[in-house]
Amino acid sequence: MAPNYVNRVTASIVVLHAFLILTQISCSFVLTPPKNYSDVDLLEFPLNLEYLEAEFFLFGSLGHGLDVVAPELAEGGPPPIGAKVARLGDLVRDVILQFGVQEIGHLRAIKSTVRGFPRPLLDLSKSSFAKIMDSAFGHPLHPPFDPYANDINYLIASYVIPYVGLTGYVGANPLLRNATSKKLVAGLLGVEAGQDAVIRTLLYERRAWKVHPYGVTVAEFTNRISTLRNKLGNEGVKDEGLGFTSPFSGNILSADNNSLSYPRTPQEILRIIYGSGNESVPGGFYPKGADGRIARYYLHDT
Repeated sequence: MAPNYVNRVTASIVVLHAFLILTQISCSFVLTPPKNYSDVDLLEFPLNLEYLEAEFFLFGSLGHGLDVVAPELAEGGPPPIGAKVARLGDLVRDVILQFGVQEIGHLRAIKSTVRGFPRPLLDLSKSSFAKIMDSAFGHPLHPPFDPYANDINYLIASYVIPYVGLTGYVGANPLLRNATSKKLVAGLLGVEAGQDAVIRTLLYERRAWKVHPYGVTVAEFTNRISTLRNKLGNEGVKDEGLGFTSPFSGNILSADNNSLSYPRTPQEILRIIYGSGNESVPGGFYPKGADGRIARYYLHDT
């Protein structure tokens, strides 16, 4: 066999072997999450969602947010984009204001336990919610969905938010080591679950109503949103709309076959709140990405 041929084959094998090694290293870097989340990591991460909920509920009910009500909690973070007062009836406004005050308490409780971080840039504009609804239905809605237009629209928009945080607390709880951390998360989870239950109940009462001007029922809106979140999270069914029914009853609460709350990991939550299906690609409510060590890890992972 010619020496040149042998040399070429040997060189090719070496190059291929090196390529495979580099590919494995690269894939390992991209796909491997932090091996051990500390309690601090797991308590800081939900601040992203608590900020989002606080601003959405405060602006929706009052027309202003943390910068007026509790500026020390925002820590100089950029004001939210597009948040505004919603056209709400007395009952819904009262409920949403209570939610906003509860979120202030959540922020204080977390920040009294861990250092935390300033409010990240949040996009609560009409166009941000419109994009979510367009994605949920698989085509642009005409006119674009406006979360601030009325009670029904605002409740549907509210359906998008607290449940994601709820599943995050369920997922975080077994990973926590410290009793103080577990107690805090249990307390946060209880109220987040209550908020989600109230929102679902208000929507369940109206599940057969047609959302103007789309001619689509409230139940179908929730089904589409839940299906989208399952798709973005990419870890199976962990979300159920109001139109999902068992042979025996309706579906006022979202839960598994044993009526237990679904858990989600930080990666799943980032995929959902970014609207990208990728924990390393920010967007959606967080145009510059979420904060905290877990979120920053995936942003730097790109």
